[in-house]
Amino acid sequence: MNGRSGATGPALSSRPSRGLEEFFTQIRDTSGLTLLDLGGATQKNISFITDLGHRIYTEDFLRILNEAFGVDDTADQTNPGRIEYFLKQALDYPQGHFDGVLIWDVLEYLNPVLLNAVVERLHYIVRPKAYMLAFFHSDDKQEEVPSYAFRIAHLNSLEIMQQGMRRPAQLYNNRSLEKLFGRFESVKFFLTRERLREVIIKA
Repeated sequence: MNGRSGATGPALSSRPSRGLEEFFTQIRDTSGLTLLDLGGATQKNISFITDLGHRIYTEDFLRILNEAFGVDDTADQTNPGRIEYFLKQALDYPQGHFDGVLIWDVLEYLNPVLLNAVVERLHYIVRPKAYMLAFFHSDDKQEEVPSYAFRIAHLNSLEIMQQGMRRPAQLYNNRSLEKLFGRFESVKFFLTRERLREVIIKA
């Protein structure tokens, strides 16, 4: 199955995801949970989550990031006013509102100042023992990395489509990710063939 032709239209591909499997393993024995998907509203993900008996909220995190700071521009991501505006647009939820968050790959495009503010806000809006799934590229020598759209195919597999290349604000190893999520209870890693580091964070 092929995506649209052109620079942003590579083929849609399917692959297993240990991180997604772990995410659903942790919530599979409960129903009526409230989840957040930061990849934007897609019918496939909405249907998959609601068919499991959960509620889902969606935010197009990268679109809001582009509108607030500009595409590939991290220079202004230290401005406190813009940071507050961005958080209000993207993550304006009450304390302890979510039982899980599908973060996908959006965090590696954030300057450290904005990133820390976003991680703090995520910590605020999830309940204790909530789970989050985030992806980070594992090759720390890349100047640009593929940006993906993620669709849930099954409890343990994803459909992914590359949406072009984007310059990361920084790249991470396991130790730096453990430090980033230091306020959370635990961090667990899985490495994929796309050189994506899948990370499960437990609040």
